[in-house]
Amino acid sequence: MTETRDTFALIGAGPMGLAMAKLLKEQGIAFEGFEAHSDVGGLWDIEAPNSTMYESAHLISSKSMTEFTDFPMDETVADYPSHREMVTYFRSFADHFELRRHFRFKSEVQSVTPLGNDGEGWRVVWRAGAETHEAVYAGVLIANGTLSEPNMPRFPGNFEGELLHASAYRHPEQFSGKRVLIVGAGNSGCDIAVDAVHHAVSCDLSMRRGYYFVPKYVFGRPADTLGGAFKLPMWLKRKVDGLILSWFVGDPQKYGFPKPDYKLYESHPVVNSLVLYHAGHGDLIIRADIADIEEKTVSFTDGTAAEYDMILAATGYKLHYPFIDKTLLNWRQDAPHLYLNAMHPERNDLFVLGMVEATGLGWQGRHEQAEMVARYIRGCRLQSAAAAKLQRVKVERFERATGGMTYLDLPRMAYYVDKDTYRGAIKRWIKALKAEQS
Repeated sequence: MTETRDTFALIGAGPMGLAMAKLLKEQGIAFEGFEAHSDVGGLWDIEAPNSTMYESAHLISSKSMTEFTDFPMDETVADYPSHREMVTYFRSFADHFELRRHFRFKSEVQSVTPLGNDGEGWRVVWRAGAETHEAVYAGVLIANGTLSEPNMPRFPGNFEGELLHASAYRHPEQFSGKRVLIVGAGNSGCDIAVDAVHHAVSCDLSMRRGYYFVPKYVFGRPADTLGGAFKLPMWLKRKVDGLILSWFVGDPQKYGFPKPDYKLYESHPVVNSLVLYHAGHGDLIIRADIADIEEKTVSFTDGTAAEYDMILAATGYKLHYPFIDKTLLNWRQDAPHLYLNAMHPERNDLFVLGMVEATGLGWQGRHEQAEMVARYIRGCRLQSAAAAKLQRVKVERFERATGGMTYLDLPRMAYYVDKDTYRGAIKRWIKALKAEQS
């Protein structure tokens, strides 16, 4: 068994893993990366073993609001890049910062186990081909993503047609000749419904609750590039943004969509310019929640029923860290409870990267999270005052950085934060740690 006690193990070479690798390298922290696929890119690489990508997938945020600040996307890239443009971007990022040599590819981590108390090391076991390996590392950085483990619901009754999760969807030809029911109207569900409209015999969309819909373009510009110059209190932001949405979206209820039972920004909005268009044209029928299924007949809670050949569950994903015991991650209900969604309250050798969602956070917000962690690790080794202060703060009782927002009590919202509150806290720690390291 090889011992690398001064080296951190970094799990994942998707965008979060790449950002972490870049910052560890800049801070002079030795690390070794593990990636199950043969190259970088994470789920954005449709060929990766755990990818949940589909052919028509694009970013729902614009490139200028998503890209890493120190590595902007090429001007020729579309406002809303496709998954293929994104994987090219991440591979270019890896090339530019010379990150590939730090990763073991085709190496799937099987388990990570602490050897004892904080700072005593971690045993990492991984499989490469038919061989199993293990080594001891100083600590573990988990960056394997949040969108790979399907959240497949149990439907009432027994469906005799084809039943699949959105994670198994790749191309619209899968809908050819079929009467399709999409269950779940989040961003993926709406994207896939638009695909189905053009290839299926018919397409219906079953929704448990209403959503706020945001068009991709407003006044000829990507919607997320508007505003931001002035920070508005949430009550006023809701009024202003709600008014803009009423101009450009109208009233989705007239197309059959249920009215949201929560306030704007208490859940992630749906960024889609076509789903309302197709509903308005009658190409897409909006259905209530499923009440029962018998053979190919689906009954809904509003008393209606219809027959389908395929049900596709666009019901999201669960956080999935199969290689580590949940208790080690301070798990509470639907997600690990970590300081600023990354730092274990008691251990200084275990971190989770990328387990954070916020409207408008982009990859730069996640890059800042990685920078805070990298600088903290270095600060601990230098025994800096700022690192000692951060260590005290994360041990104390803390709350998620919601900025006072009350988000829907759903698994997918369990690690949602308010962008300004979150980035503000991260930047303050970076500034304090940086001041002692420069």
